[in-house]
Amino acid sequence: MSKKSKKAQGAQSAAGGTPATVALTAAGVPFTVHAYTHDPAAASYGEEAAEALGVAPEQVFKTLLADVDGALTVAVVPVSGSLDLKALAAAVGGKRAAMADPAAAERSTGYVRGGISPLGQRKRLRTVVDASAEGRPTICVSAGRRGLEVELAPADLVALTGAVVAPIGRD
Repeated sequence: MSKKSKKAQGAQSAAGGTPATVALTAAGVPFTVHAYTHDPAAASYGEEAAEALGVAPEQVFKTLLADVDGALTVAVVPVSGSLDLKALAAAVGGKRAAMADPAAAERSTGYVRGGISPLGQRKRLRTVVDASAEGRPTICVSAGRRGLEVELAPADLVALTGAVVAPIGRD
């Protein structure tokens, strides 16, 4: 993957970046933006991103929203697997979790489905990042719109979102 210079990243964010890239720039976090042409017919946004970027699906993480005991919660898991709802609930001290209504997820985050980023959301939500991210130098997450990913260190994602790290993904 090609790396953009920090100066180019800041200019991209200032000139119409997404809330996610603006938040990263404001925090002074190093990141790389990767754009690709999104295919509306793609069966999986995350798998499409991994293929388009030429990286392993284990390096690309999807952002899912769940309702845990009545509170929206963000789950960040590899696109190569799925979310374990029981593990997510346990990670935040909850009892029950179910996938959130897509319209509620879009309203709360300010992003559209398939482009929801864990960064720069309208309202800060509890966030849990799958423990598999910790062993990687970088991961990719949505940059806030379909066809746009941001690559950053997992520790930076955890710090910026105030996330809990827990084993919430399933293969």
